[in-house]
Amino acid sequence: MSPRFFGFALLLVALSPLAAERQDAAVIQKSVADYLRSETVGMPGRVDFQVSAVDERLILASCPQLQPFTPPGAKLWGSTTIGVRCISATPWTIYLPVRIKVSGAYLAASRPLAQGQTLGPDDVTPRTGELTQMPPGVLVEPAQAMGKVMLIGIASGQALRQDNMRSPLLVQSNQPVKIISKGPGFVVSAEGRAMSSAGDGQTVQVRTLSGQVVAGIARPGPLVEVF
Repeated sequence: MSPRFFGFALLLVALSPLAAERQDAAVIQKSVADYLRSETVGMPGRVDFQVSAVDERLILASCPQLQPFTPPGAKLWGSTTIGVRCISATPWTIYLPVRIKVSGAYLAASRPLAQGQTLGPDDVTPRTGELTQMPPGVLVEPAQAMGKVMLIGIASGQALRQDNMRSPLLVQSNQPVKIISKGPGFVVSAEGRAMSSAGDGQTVQVRTLSGQVVAGIARPGPLVEVF
């Protein structure tokens, strides 16, 4: 992203200060605050945000309709940028840096967890912190962790992340499985042998008794659903 996204750069000012009334900077800031308040509804925890002031050196023509927007590639999370465009016959666009803080509960290891360990209720504990400062994919609900298998070992108190765990394997490589195919008013089943390992909901290839290779979704049983 170019530096203009982090400053108060003016892309277009169509009217000179002599030709039109100057836009009230406080109104621009309020439009951004209202936009953020609306767009962050439903986020986990408490949301606070700070909107940077408009550069006093900018001379913007008064605008009858302000339209805040999130620039392509930007996220409403942490330090980011919000654009404001003027919808009129003499349009202009500026970008304001904003800081979005989301404070709420997340899951941490209640004790050291080893690689390959299957998680249970005693292995996790809730903590409170600023989620925008947490690693990507941090877990916020116990149900997200229960029954998962750790891919790495982590220390007590460390945040639990989705990419640090996997679903337990329902299908093992070379294991006999039942293949099912469902449709409106019918269910067809066959026998086969898994060609790889997979957890619940993951794709796995299966070789049928006739030698045909099909791909499906691993389910408890072990079953493989073919669509």
